[in-house]
Amino acid sequence: MGTMPEQIPLILDVDTGIDDALALLYACASPEVDLLAVTCVAGNVDARRVAWNTRAVLEVAGRGDVPVVLGREQPLVKPLVTTPETHGPTGLGYASLPEPSRALEHSEAADRIVELARTRPGEITLVTLGPLTNLAVALEREPALPSLLKGFVLMGGAYKAPGNTTPTSEWNLHVDPDAARAVFAAWRPDLDGPPMDLPLAMGLDVTEHAILRPGHLGALARRAGASLADAGAMASEPLRLAGSVAANPVLRFIGDALRFYFEFHEQYDGFYGAFIHDPFAVAAALDRSLVFTQPVFVDVETGPGLAHAMTVADWRGTTGQPSNLDVAVAANADAFMERFIDRVGGLAEARSGVAR
Repeated sequence: MGTMPEQIPLILDVDTGIDDALALLYACASPEVDLLAVTCVAGNVDARRVAWNTRAVLEVAGRGDVPVVLGREQPLVKPLVTTPETHGPTGLGYASLPEPSRALEHSEAADRIVELARTRPGEITLVTLGPLTNLAVALEREPALPSLLKGFVLMGGAYKAPGNTTPTSEWNLHVDPDAARAVFAAWRPDLDGPPMDLPLAMGLDVTEHAILRPGHLGALARRAGASLADAGAMASEPLRLAGSVAANPVLRFIGDALRFYFEFHEQYDGFYGAFIHDPFAVAAALDRSLVFTQPVFVDVETGPGLAHAMTVADWRGTTGQPSNLDVAVAANADAFMERFIDRVGGLAEARSGVAR
């Protein structure tokens, strides 16, 4: 037995659609992660569906012990818009999972984030994979949260890249730009207060370099111990689930979820594959060497018009405002994809004996 890696206490805040589900699997497959709680926010699907999906995915991964906490069911100001065309009617593509056996926690997401940060000041990293509604509410309740957390990593925004929801905006921030604006403002460096690291922003600038294709799934299936023929079927276009792949609960879930996601990307982005934004954010939270960042002042446009929900990054310093985000401007997507295949494939192998 090797020594256990240094543990990283993590809270994941999710709006579990397909790439959030892959991020949950990645976190469960990472030996250095101490997953304290998963908090749920409305985004890809409504918040109660998010909470169901999250518990079901954690149970597939063998982590039904992780507390799942329901959060905000509506953005701060805007009406909620979900995205069934991207993630399917339930948020998990074509996958159907068993009813989760663990109940939701009785607490509420913002309170749970604050409570954990106060209990373990300076130790916990928060990773948000959906709209920033829960975190905005948590900051209202505990303005000192930025200095109580060890770190904060978000998947969201488009800083030098075009948007994916409007020409200028990324989906997570478009769902709740008011929350994003409040969160970014809360991380303003205070010259008198305790020092704090800037949040790591994983925007479309880097996450759209993490493209999962059928060939990656074939490699993942092989890593999980699937036969060559079955792994080949998973690596084909369109991907098919056969034999040892279909019999493995993790591989079957990944295949059923991603078949939908691949079809969506084929229709809208012109390739049979998928951007896996959320797992990349989790990977970067665990290993900052995967990304190259630049500190910059960022605000979010909340008004109407073409720039609604745009992340306005002051790259030239024209506002004179201090930097409040470390924006990932380049990343080693290949190293991440190798790690994703190895870790999630390893998790699938470990779960291969579990009956559906």
